[in-house]
Amino acid sequence: MHYDIAFPNLGISFEHVGKNIDIFGFTIAYYGIIIGAAILLGFLIATAEAKRTGQNPEDYMDMGIIGVIAGIVGARLYYVIFSWDMYKDNLLHIFNLREGGLAIYGGVIGAVIAVFALARWKKLSPFLILDTVAMPILNGQMLGRWGNFFNREAFGEYTDGLFAMRLPVDAVRSGDITERMREHMETIGGVEYIQVSPTFLYESVWCAVLLVILLLYRKHKKYEGELFLLYIFGYALGRVWIEGLRTDQLLIPGIGFPVSQALAGCVVIFAGAALVVLRRRFKRRG
Repeated sequence: MHYDIAFPNLGISFEHVGKNIDIFGFTIAYYGIIIGAAILLGFLIATAEAKRTGQNPEDYMDMGIIGVIAGIVGARLYYVIFSWDMYKDNLLHIFNLREGGLAIYGGVIGAVIAVFALARWKKLSPFLILDTVAMPILNGQMLGRWGNFFNREAFGEYTDGLFAMRLPVDAVRSGDITERMREHMETIGGVEYIQVSPTFLYESVWCAVLLVILLLYRKHKKYEGELFLLYIFGYALGRVWIEGLRTDQLLIPGIGFPVSQALAGCVVIFAGAALVVLRRRFKRRG
């Protein structure tokens, strides 16, 4: 297998990008390292935001552990449900997370369910908690997408645009290679390459922009839950077009339409309507 990754139109080339690293005899996937770093940074952001808003940071340490577990379980279940053909003959493979296979929407759904359950148990406002964790979740999505870079996954159709990414064919899952990619396949030094749209990069940058927007707006929010609504609206808006570019889409059985794209469209409508209605309601009360 060849491990180079290049962005030829930017003049950037990485000669050896492995999927894992050996530390004291243990093999650890870069995907896992990135997720772990994102979780740690997420805890720091959540506790800092809790302090700023007069909440007890320790509540977020307790809830964070359960929320992370619920998020990972939700992300895996979402992926497995819509990729059942990959797992139906080997159920134990469901528990192998080292090769990726976590769907962000499933993670968010799992985390939100955990928030409402924990808020009820601790007698706290679930909407204030959701506002507090919106930025940590966005941080996790922004950083987590770079696990896709190391795994050579979550990319889009062939492109020769400025950000085109070149990958060795033998490092990519065959099912992610489209006919158009094969038509534009290059052979360099005896190695076959495809050129794709780095949708993981697009989504990471989109999340970074949203994170900055939430950081700037958080002191101006009008009601509890507004930051979280802005987060899911903005994220889903980007996901509608980014998901349409990907070649590894999870499809709705019997319909063949990308499930995450359909869900993103519904979230944009729901969150957008909720933002308008709640803003008008707040103005009337003011």
